[in-house]
Amino acid sequence: MGGKQQEDEASGKPAKYDPSFRGPIKNRSCTDIICCVLFLLFILGYIVVGIVAWVYGDPRQVLYPRNSTGAYCGVGANKDKPYLLYFNIFSCVLATNIIMVAENGLQCPTPQPVIQSLQQELCPSFLLPSAPALGRCLPLLNSTPPELPGISNNTSISQGISGLLDSLNARDISVKIFEDFAQSWYWILVALGVALVLSMLFILLLRLVAGPLVLVLILGVLGVLAYGIYHCWEEYRVLRDNGASITHLGITTNLGAYRNVQETWLVALIVLAVLEGILLLMLIFLRQRIRIAIALLEEASKAVGQMMSTMFYPLVTFVLLLICIVYWAMTALYLATSGQPQYVLWAPNASLPSCEKVQMNTSCDPMAQPVNSSCPGLMCVFQSYSSTGLVQRSLFNLQIYGVLGLFWTLNWVLALGQCVLAGAFASFYWALNKPQDIPTFPLISAFIRTLRYHTGSLAFGALILTLVQIARVLLEYIDNKLRGAQNPVARCIMCCFKCCLWCLEKFIKFLNRNAYIMIAIYGKNFCVSAKNAFMLLMRNIVRVVVLDKVTDLLLFFGKLLVVGGVGVLSFFFFTGRIQGLGTHFESPSLNYYWLPIMVSILGAYVIANGFFSVFGMCVDTLFLCFLEDLERNDGSLDRPYYMSKALLKILGKKNEAPPGDKKRKK
Repeated sequence: MGGKQQEDEASGKPAKYDPSFRGPIKNRSCTDIICCVLFLLFILGYIVVGIVAWVYGDPRQVLYPRNSTGAYCGVGANKDKPYLLYFNIFSCVLATNIIMVAENGLQCPTPQPVIQSLQQELCPSFLLPSAPALGRCLPLLNSTPPELPGISNNTSISQGISGLLDSLNARDISVKIFEDFAQSWYWILVALGVALVLSMLFILLLRLVAGPLVLVLILGVLGVLAYGIYHCWEEYRVLRDNGASITHLGITTNLGAYRNVQETWLVALIVLAVLEGILLLMLIFLRQRIRIAIALLEEASKAVGQMMSTMFYPLVTFVLLLICIVYWAMTALYLATSGQPQYVLWAPNASLPSCEKVQMNTSCDPMAQPVNSSCPGLMCVFQSYSSTGLVQRSLFNLQIYGVLGLFWTLNWVLALGQCVLAGAFASFYWALNKPQDIPTFPLISAFIRTLRYHTGSLAFGALILTLVQIARVLLEYIDNKLRGAQNPVARCIMCCFKCCLWCLEKFIKFLNRNAYIMIAIYGKNFCVSAKNAFMLLMRNIVRVVVLDKVTDLLLFFGKLLVVGGVGVLSFFFFTGRIQGLGTHFESPSLNYYWLPIMVSILGAYVIANGFFSVFGMCVDTLFLCFLEDLERNDGSLDRPYYMSKALLKILGKKNEAPPGDKKRKK
């Protein structure tokens, strides 16, 4: 008795019967108002940051190249001169202050064309066949580097030049890739359409084949483990007979050497045997809970079939996520290009006696030529953007604000999708007579209800997850900066911190997901909903584990089926191995046949993941509703069960039929 009382206190008390409860609460009030106000104020500030960035930023500094005078190519007076020509492209290899794209695109300290003399390095000393790329004249494929004094005999510099040419020649590859996309884009769309149809069919047919499919998958896992045990035994027996032991090998860093000792295969055999035994014991003692999991999967398939609009809700989530990412990217770009460019004096041979009188790295005007022309190669090059002014001094803080805004808005959009889908699927479960009692527009109703009442609760959960994710990003940044100076103890501690934060993020995602389901059903605030969901799951922890693993196994097989099927079809089609399709269905002539195949596979995975995420949310929602149903109701006339007949049969329960009705219809 005492143990039972302690268990109830630890896991919370079961839900009590509420005669007014008939599914998702309609008469609800706003939750977590303070968080809602903070979130809206933050979004308002985020918009202000975007406006400030738009006013002070100048993305032309990234999009357009500059010549030696600092003027933009292809803009204003140089509108008829859109391309930048590097007099000596190899100085990009030799220069010590290369300016990367994040600062000012690709800029090398070489003078651009002005009609002067070769001695002053104002005209190119050699020319290479080139073509425009990103507004810059870059060498074509198979261009031969010229013989330059002091360069051709330098092995490291020659390798750098070759590497530079190889990277520049990627332009030809990009042209071929573009041509392949132009030839195959409609066939890629066909492949994505096939992935969409396969995903929908797999989910809808689960109501018929969920049981046999789960059984086949479990037997398949058992078979794979059994074969692994057999293979390990055979390897162990051969090595044992040959006397190959770890005592002869000792300790080595060559991990492949451990494959040739008997102890390795013995350990593998023991591990696989233990896994096989655990799985068999689970099948024997948890078969009832596996049947419940299968019945819930079948019920989820019926729910999705009744509300097909839920399958396409990921498109709404995708559009909102895209808006958040694009807004952040544009804001970050404009902020990064705020301020005026600063130029300094630079020379490739600053150590020469003729350059000693020149104060290098001092500010200069790119419109005027350097006064000391005796210093060979002296020029005025771009260094950075000015940091004067309120916006420039606050640039780092504004970028941090933008990153926080990116994480928070992305997590809020994902939370919105989870809560909306949970509200729609909960209305399906709590409909006593299906489909008559299901609302007409459950998805739209859930969307409006969530936005109206629970924006603050979603913002609260999203903020908690955002703080953990930013902590992980900072930890990764610190680890990357200190990686070379760390000792083994410091690396171990850093790894432990990273592992702890990863586990914390996974736990918060799990808790938030179930909290949003309870919010969608009962309309309570985030903390209460998270507590109630967690306690409900803890009271049914074995069912949670079984359902989670069965669902993961089934959805993994579904993704494998969809992605693998599309990949195989794409391979046979784009490689021309499918004959007899007629002239209208011939495979296109491609430079890289693997490109549309990879795009089709990636697109198929995205589509399958989107569809199966909806199905997974449906399973989780119905599971929580099922647990609540068991605790709230007893099958009497006043407290009937809302679960399906299949679940009632598995549990050995039934609803009491009203007088004069021998068989109550669900």
